[in-house]
Amino acid sequence: MQLGLHESAAWTWQDLLTLCKPRVVVVMLVCALVGMALATPSLPSLATVVFGLAGIGMAAGGAAAFNHVVDRRLDAMMLRTSQRPLASQRMPTVLALGWASLLSIAGIALLLWQINALTAWLTLASLIGYALIYTAFLKRATPQNIVIGGVAGAAPPMLGWTAVTGQLGPEPLLLVLIVFAWTPPHFWALAIHKRDEYARAGVPMLPVTHGEAFTRLQVWLYGWLTVAVTLLPFVIGMSGAVYLLGVMALNLRFMYWNWKVWRGADSKAPLAAFWFSIRYILGVFGVLLLDHYAGLWAM
Repeated sequence: MQLGLHESAAWTWQDLLTLCKPRVVVVMLVCALVGMALATPSLPSLATVVFGLAGIGMAAGGAAAFNHVVDRRLDAMMLRTSQRPLASQRMPTVLALGWASLLSIAGIALLLWQINALTAWLTLASLIGYALIYTAFLKRATPQNIVIGGVAGAAPPMLGWTAVTGQLGPEPLLLVLIVFAWTPPHFWALAIHKRDEYARAGVPMLPVTHGEAFTRLQVWLYGWLTVAVTLLPFVIGMSGAVYLLGVMALNLRFMYWNWKVWRGADSKAPLAAFWFSIRYILGVFGVLLLDHYAGLWAM
């Protein structure tokens, strides 16, 4: 692969870290850690936590780096992403591709070696789903890209669960469903804020193809779907009163911001809703964890 004439070598190790989208990976690892904790009535073993999170984290970072490679021309057209290492052409594409491959292979190999095959293959499937199916195809093919591709991003709590148990069940799939339902209102709020940039880049995000009013309504409706799904852990007996009270408080604030997005009267609401939704999903998993250990302490 030849490097472009304008690609320079003025990159730093911080650029390698940027390729991994560390903030996104941290959120994923928190969800994976909660999945590990919920999978056992006691504390998960230290080795499982360390090697499991390391493997999942490297694979997630590799998938993010592949996303940078595939989206480098699109990123250059958008203000939000124009200073990324590849979009700004300060890092050679071949280097980023090698870094993405190294992280992905190392992460999957570590999971195979130290955790179990099920977690390794599920992680690989999630990597392919995000880096190839979503980024290379769905993102440019349909305004429902974030809904369909959201399955890959919803996998971390399930991966944490299987890292401990080595098997699937209704509980980890419910954790996946929570993140899956949350993803559209989370991302479409940002898409409303960045609608003009997506339009210039030719990306068929929902606000571009169906208009802002329709997208605002979808944020509101998917918000209620998220509320319903987050109540299911209590309904099926997976969690207790501590979780119910905590998640109800979180849902009130979550739907407040979704309501402001739906009304469309506040131009700053979509971005504020986007940032709160990150704290929201961390809070949901946080109260799940708190409820889990509160039940153990009460025994």
